[in-house]
Amino acid sequence: MNIEDHEEYGADQIQILKGLEAVRKRPGMYIGSTSARGLHHLVYEIVDNSVDEALAGTCDHIEVTINADGSVTVQDNGRGIPVGINHQSGKPAVEVVFTILHAGGKFGGGGYKVSGGLHGVGASVVNALSEWLEVQIYHDGKIYQQRYERGKTMYKLKIVGDCDPERHGTTVTFFPDREIFDDIHFDYDTLKTRFREIAFLTKGLKITFTDKREDPEKVRVFHYEGGIKEFVQYLNRSSTPLYPQIIYCEGEKDGVLVEVAMQHNDGYTENTLGFVNNIITPEGGMHVEGFRAALTKTFNDYARKNKLLKDSEPNLSGEDIREGLTAVISVKIADPQFEGQTKQKLGNAEARGAVNSVVSDQLTLFLEQNPNVGKAAIDKSILAKRARDAAKKARDLTRRKSALDGMSLPGKLADCTDKDPKKCEIFIVEGDSAGGSAKTARSRATQAILPLRGKILNVEKARLDRIYGNAEIKAMITAFGTGIHEDFDITKLRYDKIIIMTDADVDGAHIATLMLTFLYRFMPELIKQGHVYLAMPPLYKVEKNKKVWYAYSDAELDKIMQEIGRDQNNKVQRYKGLGEMDADQLWETTMDPERRILKRVNMDDDSASEIDLTFTTLMGDKVEPRREFIEENAKYVTNLDV
Repeated sequence: MNIEDHEEYGADQIQILKGLEAVRKRPGMYIGSTSARGLHHLVYEIVDNSVDEALAGTCDHIEVTINADGSVTVQDNGRGIPVGINHQSGKPAVEVVFTILHAGGKFGGGGYKVSGGLHGVGASVVNALSEWLEVQIYHDGKIYQQRYERGKTMYKLKIVGDCDPERHGTTVTFFPDREIFDDIHFDYDTLKTRFREIAFLTKGLKITFTDKREDPEKVRVFHYEGGIKEFVQYLNRSSTPLYPQIIYCEGEKDGVLVEVAMQHNDGYTENTLGFVNNIITPEGGMHVEGFRAALTKTFNDYARKNKLLKDSEPNLSGEDIREGLTAVISVKIADPQFEGQTKQKLGNAEARGAVNSVVSDQLTLFLEQNPNVGKAAIDKSILAKRARDAAKKARDLTRRKSALDGMSLPGKLADCTDKDPKKCEIFIVEGDSAGGSAKTARSRATQAILPLRGKILNVEKARLDRIYGNAEIKAMITAFGTGIHEDFDITKLRYDKIIIMTDADVDGAHIATLMLTFLYRFMPELIKQGHVYLAMPPLYKVEKNKKVWYAYSDAELDKIMQEIGRDQNNKVQRYKGLGEMDADQLWETTMDPERRILKRVNMDDDSASEIDLTFTTLMGDKVEPRREFIEENAKYVTNLDV
């Protein structure tokens, strides 16, 4: 290749982006993406600034409103952004906050002891990515206002009216930029989940959330005097607690404020959520490590001291003790060091020691004062240990067999011939009849078929030994190649796409939910990394004059009927199951990569607590929360077979 073919790369090719141009040019660097997640991040950035006022003890009420025009208003009763001149820039401090990156009161100077919005980019990034933004500040009996459009100041900060001298705070209203975002529609439930979480984590803070886009408007108020104790109660509401008390530990060590609440339930899944300055850390970090170390040592010490473990028995593992545990760990720290740009994991070593110390001391005292809790938790842990030992034997046996017979795949798996995982996909199909059609229909080179018989085990209600002993689950584990739980290794994944293909009816939806529950609990990385899909078979087949159309929804059926005319020559068939289609129809409608519709299953770390709760509600033992969930969500259901 001739070097002269390239444009000259010299000093003048180095671009200097002024002001907020960098944000508009590369928004993903600042908010992650320009999809729905990035859009909602705008709201979080502004709300987090108000929450920082609450953490500083100067704000107890935040009002968030989605306005009828789709803009968002965030109002707080904090101190109000300073309106005086910032001498470093010669501009009012409020203008600096909204127009200059890395400017704010959180880099030192004593304005904030702890803060979630530590990068100093929040307000200015939201401003840069909004068609317009208006800020009003209530200060000393005056209302100050300034407006910006796409990050540019439209007029100098001005006084627009008087207010009660006692009133103080900030109101920010912004409209996201349609040039930047794929879609500017805010999802009510996504925001509701985040605001509920913030209110749990900030004891005493009231958040009023209003959506004015509908008539009547929706209003929710989140206010929890019990803080994270009420959070654990909320997360456990679809389970049966093992004991009535919620264990609560609170303290400060080495400048780290520690709050921990926990309670075991009769389920088999651990749900531990870690937060740093109200920001969730999906990958845990030092605070979670400190908690787990303290929990394991304290419960084992208690079991030994009270003869709940025989001298001949080994210590309980952390996993045994955490079976069925719901815990919230919230630390406040002045200078958090997050690993990774997305604040996924806390790196501060002092947080480990602080949490370990506070939990060890207070949990020891709590167990001494509440022996019923200690005994219930230890008894459950011993049962968990026995099940784990049995599961280990089953797993080791499987491994030995695999080594002897060359990693034999399940007999009913019709594997594909291509060995490059990136080109391959596997269809998990309910029933042998649909499996037979799928095997005939498939492209043998790249499409594998694994038929499952009936409904798989509900892992939400089963321990590890039963899960490893279940033939259908074992078939999936072996076919995927990754192993599960601590053995999971995504580099061994044999297929790029795992496609759940079930009937388009209530039973099919239930089977798909059982499969998703298994994947979420034991192979969550498959979902996080975008390998799991739902096939979308058509609901209707329309024939007229030997021509055929397929409709995937009632709306699509109506559209087809309007186009071809509604008359007696129309023949409409409602598909109840995949088995009703012959191989050609199944290929054409559901399996052909050129024409099919697939839905990718996504998992957002920001709503981890709500995802966990949803699975527990739908698949757990308690009927009442499930009934409430169905009643609340029934209005969204379409094509329900009764």
